[in-house]
Amino acid sequence: MSKDGIAIVAIVSAVIWIAVSKEAVKPSKEINWRKMITLLSAGALSALVITISLFQSLPF
Repeated sequence: MSKDGIAIVAIVSAVIWIAVSKEAVKPSKEINWRKMITLLSAGALSALVITISLFQSLPF
């Protein structure tokens, strides 16, 4: 993946994790659990993509 692609995924990932943290600070009765699960899944997937891309760019 190109450096620009990784940068875009990193920015999107940061936005997703900010949304997760905003949802997580709500009282438990007000949390939209479907939204929370979706955001957590998207955040985990984006973090995995970033991690794999960074490991592939390491010289061995």
